[in-house]
Formats: sequence, C-alpha cells, structure tokens
Amino acid sequence: MFRTLFALALLAAPASALAQEAEPDLTLEQQMLLRCSAAFALVAGAQEAGEVSALAYPDIRATGREFFVRSSAQLMDETGLSREGLAVLLSQAAQDIRTGGTLDQLMPVCLPLLPRQAM
Repeated sequence: MFRTLFALALLAAPASALAQEAEPDLTLEQQMLLRCSAAFALVAGAQEAGEVSALAYPDIRATGREFFVRSSAQLMDETGLSREGLAVLLSQAAQDIRTGGTLDQLMPVCLPLLPRQAM
C-alpha cells in the first residue's frame, strides 16, 4: 500500500509542477526529511515486493509510511510547497538515491528517526 501511495504521488506530480513553484531553499533538517522519506519509501516498497536486499532492514512499511506522511506535511507547511511540488522533490530524491546507489549509506542515518518499537 505504501508503495502504491508513493507511486500515485509521483504520477500525480508532473515535472512542470515544481517549475510553476519557486524551488525552495531547504534547510539541512528539511533535506534530511526529504531524503529519509524517499529512502523509507524505496525500502518499504521493496519490502512489500519481497526483495531480499530490503528484508535486511527492519520492517518499516508502517512506520516508514507514518514518517513519510508527517514529514510531507511538515515540509509543505514550512516551505509552502504544494503536494505536486513536494512529490517532484520526493521523486528527484528517490531517483538520486537509486542512481547514486546511496541507499545503504543513508538508511543507518535515517532509521533512528523512526520510533524505537519499529527496530
């Protein structure tokens, strides 16, 4: 379900959506929320699909979704971005993580942001 939610958000956001909005200057905390949300979405989607590499992480399908939703709301509130604009940034962050192969380096930084019971 989380994978579907993330995919729908990405499909609903044409690349021109961010062009219509001024791309915000994100603080370090906001950049972290964005990258960790994208990382959690990638891992949760892979866990849902049963990908072995993703199963090495704790099951974050529920807690990752909650983090994604809360972080998205916080980012929209703090930056004034629309859902479409935020979806473009999330898509770019996910693509950067995939292209750069940085998921395994990013997850140890992001996992402590989830509630302890998820670990």
